[in-house]
Amino acid sequence: MLTLAGVPIGRPEDAPARLAAELASADVIAAEDTRRVRRLATALDVRLTARLVSYYDEVEARRAAELVDELRAGRNVLLVTDAGMPAISDPGYRLV
Repeated sequence: MLTLAGVPIGRPEDAPARLAAELASADVIAAEDTRRVRRLATALDVRLTARLVSYYDEVEARRAAELVDELRAGRNVLLVTDAGMPAISDPGYRLV
């Protein structure tokens, strides 16, 4: 399953509980900024067990194909972007 999520612009506690749950349960997390996702997970007291990969404009075309393979293999993929929503104002339209 593919889940799309945006990182809160403000404080980590502005993140919905669903985002914390998705961070904790994803098999693969594709993030516009992996450092920011790690900081968010720490602030939310979430232990990341997923494979964390970068997903930003310059690698989007190549990475989308890899993530589709992960989805076809039955893995849960979480696409997380900064201060916007995937496929709307941030990378993600190729994967979606």
